Amino acid sequence: MESLNLFINGQQVPAEGDRRFARENPITGEAVTEAAAASLADATKAVDAAACAFPTWSATGPGERRAKLLAASESLKARADEIVAAMKDEIGATEGWARFNVMLAADMLVEAAAITTQIKGEIVPSNRPGSTAMAVRQPAGVVLAMAPWNAPVILGVRAIATPLACGNTVVMKSSELCPRVHALIVEAVSEAGFSDGVLNAISNDPDDAPKIVEALIANPAVRRVNFTGSTRVGKVIGELAGRHLKPALLELGGKAPMIVLEDADIDAAVAAAGFGAYMNQGQICMSTERIITVGDAGDRFAAAFSGKVAQLTAGDPRDGKQPLGSLVTQAAADRVRDLIADAVDKGATLVAGGGDGTILNAAALDNVTAEMRLYSEESFGPVVAIIRAASVDEAIRIANESEFGLSAAVFGRDTMNALAVAKRIESGICHINGPTVHDEAQMPFGGVKASGYGRFGGNWGVAEFTELRWITLQDGPLHYPI
Repeated sequence: MESLNLFINGQQVPAEGDRRFARENPITGEAVTEAAAASLADATKAVDAAACAFPTWSATGPGERRAKLLAASESLKARADEIVAAMKDEIGATEGWARFNVMLAADMLVEAAAITTQIKGEIVPSNRPGSTAMAVRQPAGVVLAMAPWNAPVILGVRAIATPLACGNTVVMKSSELCPRVHALIVEAVSEAGFSDGVLNAISNDPDDAPKIVEALIANPAVRRVNFTGSTRVGKVIGELAGRHLKPALLELGGKAPMIVLEDADIDAAVAAAGFGAYMNQGQICMSTERIITVGDAGDRFAAAFSGKVAQLTAGDPRDGKQPLGSLVTQAAADRVRDLIADAVDKGATLVAGGGDGTILNAAALDNVTAEMRLYSEESFGPVVAIIRAASVDEAIRIANESEFGLSAAVFGRDTMNALAVAKRIESGICHINGPTVHDEAQMPFGGVKASGYGRFGGNWGVAEFTELRWITLQDGPLHYPI
């Protein structure tokens, strides 16, 4: 079993009192990681280290930041085998999903390196004679980064890469469900030569999370907060950040709709839905959770999709024999079973599904209606609802009924018509003739409504993690009224 410490001011240190907690494998229940359980004092030490490192790091030039971030990308790729093993052990992920995580996260570090020279200001015309007015972006300070377990490398790196590129220092609070994966990320990035205190990381006992997070957000040195996770927790983070007037970037839950128009390429839609609904066992914020078919596309899609779903069986990812792996906890698996049972009891047709423990095969339910929990509740598991709509307007209404608004997709051969539909969907992201699950490091990633606010990615991320300042330079005399 791996034993982990905190990472504060460039050093691996035990938690106060050497307190620890265990993370178990979701399939076997066997303890696979023992991690340091930070105290409030430990959290303060991490912020203090980041605050002390900020003046020097924020003054570094873009070339130095770029070189370190590029080195971090290579270091992360070199840790791929360790990360894959840790993701299998801690969250039941398949090898394919784990290696994709490493690949995209490495790209995110490269993209962060590229934006170090894109942190720009501008000259703004002033009405005052002899005055040069500048809008200047500067590093904000200490950034608190909180990443989830479901895409732990992608989202863990995303939480820290742009803040570092912008000249901020970082305290990362790792997920209680994958402390070893997040520790490996921090080790890989820190190996790139960042000065002590630039990047810090703490882990905590699950029971201590509320007070640790509150203390971190309340700390005066913390100037930005970014959180990716559930809407339930995101609302708490948003309230705390608002109370302390800290800007927060929140990327939260989703209930992604995929609208299949009557002229859609059914084979293409089936392939995209199979990937979008079941990759990583449906445990992705962008996962396709609602397939809304229009008119006679419903029967054609359901018939073709049933064969796809039946092929997507699950197994222990350490054996590597099945396309799907394990859900993250028994509670998560039980919730998916409850959603399926509720839908069947109320008249939905189970196309495929089943499994034992945390190992669930892909499931789909046809003719899902608003009375069923699956219609509106985020499942975050390997189950998708097929909802029939009589018209395009009805399909759009169903898509927008959800409290969530992260990702969406529209399938139709008439791309201009599909674009018109896409523009009417309330979501931060929408793909035409592509799956709801798609991410690139340079894209503006984020949602609306209960899916959060703010954007990761490219120059949009720069705006989140810098202070925009107005600075003037006066050349010549000024005249005052008094």
